[in-house]
Amino acid sequence: MRRTLRFSLAVALLLAPAAFSQTLPQGVQKVTSVEGITEYSWPNGLRVLLFPDQSQPKVTVNVTYLVGSRHEGNGEAGMAHLMEHMLFLRTKSGRDVKKEITDRGAQWNGTTSDDRTNYFETVTASDDNLAWALGLEAERMTNMRIEKELLDKEMTVVRNEFEMGDNYPTNVLEERTIGAAYSFHPYGKPTIGSRSDIENVPIDKLDAFYHKFYRPDNAVVMVAGKFDESKALADINAGLGAVPKPQTAIPKTYSVEPPQEGEREVMLRRRGDNQAIFVVYHAPATTHPDLPALEMLSDVLGDAPSGRLYKALVETKKAVNVFANLRWMHDPGMLMAFVMLRPEQNIDEARAITLKTLAGVVEQPPTQEEVDHAKTRFAKQVDLLLANSQQVGLYLSEAMAAGDWRLLFLVRDRVRDVTPQDVARVAKAYLKDTNRTIGEFIPTKTPDTAEIPAALDASVALKDYKGGAAISAGEVFDPTPANIEARTQRSKLPNGMRVDLLPKKTRGGVVLARVQLEFGDEKAVFGREYAARMAATLLARGTKTKTRQQLQEAFDKLKTNWSVSGGPTGTTLALETTEANLPAALRLGAEVLRQPAFDEKEFVELQQQQLSSIEQMRNEPTAIAGIELQRQLTPYPRGDVRYVGTFDERLEDTRNMTLEAARQFYADFYGASNSAFVAVGQFDPAATKQLVAELFGDWKSPKPYTRVPTEYHKVAASDKKFETPDKQNALLELGLTTRMSDMDPEYPAMIIANYIFGGSGGSHLFKRIRDKEGLSYGVGSSFTAPQVDEGATFVAYAISAPQNTPKVEASFKDELAQVLKNGFTADEVAAAKKAWLENESVSRAADGTVSRQIAIDERFGRVFLWRGELDAKVAAVTPEQVNAVFRRHIDPSALVVVKAGDFKKAGAYQ
Repeated sequence: MRRTLRFSLAVALLLAPAAFSQTLPQGVQKVTSVEGITEYSWPNGLRVLLFPDQSQPKVTVNVTYLVGSRHEGNGEAGMAHLMEHMLFLRTKSGRDVKKEITDRGAQWNGTTSDDRTNYFETVTASDDNLAWALGLEAERMTNMRIEKELLDKEMTVVRNEFEMGDNYPTNVLEERTIGAAYSFHPYGKPTIGSRSDIENVPIDKLDAFYHKFYRPDNAVVMVAGKFDESKALADINAGLGAVPKPQTAIPKTYSVEPPQEGEREVMLRRRGDNQAIFVVYHAPATTHPDLPALEMLSDVLGDAPSGRLYKALVETKKAVNVFANLRWMHDPGMLMAFVMLRPEQNIDEARAITLKTLAGVVEQPPTQEEVDHAKTRFAKQVDLLLANSQQVGLYLSEAMAAGDWRLLFLVRDRVRDVTPQDVARVAKAYLKDTNRTIGEFIPTKTPDTAEIPAALDASVALKDYKGGAAISAGEVFDPTPANIEARTQRSKLPNGMRVDLLPKKTRGGVVLARVQLEFGDEKAVFGREYAARMAATLLARGTKTKTRQQLQEAFDKLKTNWSVSGGPTGTTLALETTEANLPAALRLGAEVLRQPAFDEKEFVELQQQQLSSIEQMRNEPTAIAGIELQRQLTPYPRGDVRYVGTFDERLEDTRNMTLEAARQFYADFYGASNSAFVAVGQFDPAATKQLVAELFGDWKSPKPYTRVPTEYHKVAASDKKFETPDKQNALLELGLTTRMSDMDPEYPAMIIANYIFGGSGGSHLFKRIRDKEGLSYGVGSSFTAPQVDEGATFVAYAISAPQNTPKVEASFKDELAQVLKNGFTADEVAAAKKAWLENESVSRAADGTVSRQIAIDERFGRVFLWRGELDAKVAAVTPEQVNAVFRRHIDPSALVVVKAGDFKKAGAYQ
């Protein structure tokens, strides 16, 4: 389960279509409706939000409990997060929660923050699936087993998650700085908790915590997606609505953080490479009218590349990365700034520049242009996120925790009215030295304290609030491979560019487009990988007519999310925009691809950032083990595009990279003769095809293209151990190579074999190593068979405390031996096939997934019906086939084993 420590809503605003009138169950009342999201209340205190979206063939049930780390008492640090884990285990009636969710092929998770905990599952839309999900949540609310036996098993997993975060000095620095900023309020405690509290929590206190906060009058249920509202209300009424309201009142928190009366300092000394600076200012709660202006202030400071911190530190080569963030919270929260430096950069100088830049917002107030750009970026995210009904409950969880789900809309509206004067006013009010935590405490004769306003009652802030108009709804579209292929229009331009268009009505008129370029061959790109990657990355950093900042602002005005990624044999431009903005966004994207600036300043900044990233990874167990395993499984010579370099080699190649080499690679290979354009969503197909021809039809590739194959190599078994001192988390990876492509008749059976063994939350590895033995937070396996070629790989992994890694390795090898001996059962195969097919269906409900899959299929001359054929083949595999293919391809004696961690200190592998 993922934990959410804190959250900013600046890029997470969602709206919804209008709800229809209902015949309500007895005692249920309609509370309010804003832009299509309708709230109902039950006599037992339960609140329910319905968000119907018929355009998506899936439904999400999200339950938010208004309990987080803010509600924990002394000795309970981490209890809310620990409870999140417990609620995925067993019910008193014998239900295995994770197994049920996995068997349904659901996408699911749970998260914990300072103010709330939430649980969600997304399933294929059907009355049966919705009734199941709501029934499961009803039982999870009141009927979970909070027992020592289960706690002891899960405890190691939670502790492992704690250790995983503790591996990264920047995580620890954030927690320590925030902890120093708060003297009394529980926001000073990290949500993950403290090791002592996690390890020693009494089971009776945990059980009491469950019954104290997990109750209908402390929960908000949201159902979003394609569903029958009357049936949903009836299902809720029969389950969650029937849970009795406890007689005792919900405990309320009452701690108030007093004004800070002077600078505070934290100094963290531990192993690591990159230096960092973290600055915290106290700020108002979400309900306060100053919050929208503070949100704009954080953007003015922290945006890349237009933000003041970026210009003052990154552009001047004093640091490699910066950000600023405002956290939206129930009680007064915080505004933060972060600066990352490479080892040779001067942290004292960077700190002085950081503080001067922050103070400079008061001395030199934001311009109208800066604020307009911030508001444009904010509005872009609002408009683009309108279409994602699956995410509604997840993002509204934060607004619910802050006081009321409608706060999300209220802040959105208030941002529109923010002026530069408003931003300057809040900067002066809150960016005070005495309100800052960064360095050592310095006494001051006349402290100038910042009075932080108390949190307002949400009902006061929302009095008479109505909201805006609902956005357009999309059509009902069943994303089966047959339907996708029937709707897809395929053509080819004279220069060779393939054009695949899947037009359909979408919520908010959203469309996703991709331009996929392919170039080069194995010999032509030999030794040019870093030039290729630098060239692709520099495309996003300016054109011949626009700087990087101007380019980003242009896309923001078009309400377009965009990205460019690429390497030695191809580059992809991805756009997410609306129907009205697609033509202009596509023209801008063509400018990015065809008229790059290759600016010297941007090249130097990017090179420094890449060096910093490599240096940061070289002492991390996960990076060390992962890279070493790939080096063993792909034995190519250095210079080959398939070669996996060491950290030293990566640093050497990055330092030796020149801008001229990147420019030359672009000139030698970029063109559209071997390319594809894919669009999925709401757009005019004829006009779009004509525009694509205009923008790319005359762009020919300077050299021929031949696909670089993924070859099979027989790799000898080996066992390597790497020491990473002072790292509290370790990674074990095991892998092997085998001959198979996704065209192989055995491939469908291998999909299911891996799914059962380690490829899902209900797999053998997950149930044994995580659930039963409690040794690992994350454990699993993957099987990758390339298209057409035969270079398939099987990889298994587990993160754990270093002292537990030998046990994890022994359990993996024993479980593999047991499976090879006894095989998978018929019931396991049947359940895995059903879950895998359901998961595929849910994934294809996302237009982004469909566009990527169409682009991949184009590369190999396939149409989408191929995926339907694969589904049918998976559905038809037998237990005998699954067991036979697993035994044939997974040989324990051929395993390459790599582990990285502080084993010496832990006394492991002696």
